[in-house]
Amino acid sequence: MQALTHPRLRRVATVALLAASAALLAACASQPEPKGMVYKKTRSKEYFAETEYGVKASPRVQFMRRGGGRDQLGKPYQVRGKWYYPKEEKRYAKVGLASWYGDAFHGRLTANGEVYDTAQLTAAHPTMPLPSYARVTNLETGSSVIVRVNDRGPYHEGRIIDVSERAAQMLDYDKVGTAKVKVEYVGRAPLDGNDDQYLMASYHPGNRIPDPSDGLPTGVMVAMNGPSPSLPV
Repeated sequence: MQALTHPRLRRVATVALLAASAALLAACASQPEPKGMVYKKTRSKEYFAETEYGVKASPRVQFMRRGGGRDQLGKPYQVRGKWYYPKEEKRYAKVGLASWYGDAFHGRLTANGEVYDTAQLTAAHPTMPLPSYARVTNLETGSSVIVRVNDRGPYHEGRIIDVSERAAQMLDYDKVGTAKVKVEYVGRAPLDGNDDQYLMASYHPGNRIPDPSDGLPTGVMVAMNGPSPSLPV
C-alpha cells in the first residue's frame, strides 16, 4: 500500500480519525450509568435548622457517659430576640406546655457538657441551674416524675420545659408531642450523674385527672435504698 504522502490524503485521514474519535466519545457519553454506579450526594451528618431550634447543634460523641458535666448557672443570653436570665429560684413553680426531644439529639453534648440520652430521665430548661432537679407533673393524667435538668431550651413560645423521650413516655405524652404540666424546682444535682434509682423512685403514675388548683408538691417525696443526692439545705 502506498504511504499517505500527498497533503490532501493526509488531511482526509486526519479528518476521518477525528470524526471516529468524536463518534466514540458520543457513544460512551450516551450510555446509561449502571444502577449500582449512581451516586447521590448525601449530608455527612444530621441536619439541624438553626432557625427552628434557636441554637446550633452540638457535636455527637462516641462514648455515652453519665454525668461529667459542669456545674453552671450562666450569664443572660438571647435566642430569637428574647432574653433569658438563668438563676436559681428555690420556689420556682410554673404551669405551661412541655415538649420532648428524641433521636435527633441522642448522643450530643448538653449545655453543661453532659451527653443527652433518650433513655434517661433528663430535661432542658431555659433558666434553671445545670445540673439540677425538677418535678414535672402532667395535669391531664396526674403522672409525675423528677428529671435531671442538664440542658437549655425549649425556645418555642409557651413551652417551659423539654424532657427526654423516656420522661415523656412516663408522663404519658410521647405520642401527642406536648402536654400541659406543672414544673417545680427541687434543687441542685450532683455532677456524677448516677441518679437513676433516685429519679425512678420519684415516679408517681397517673391515676386521676388532677385539679389545677391543687397545691404543688414540696420537697423530695421519694423513698430510696441508699443516700439521696445532695440537695441545698
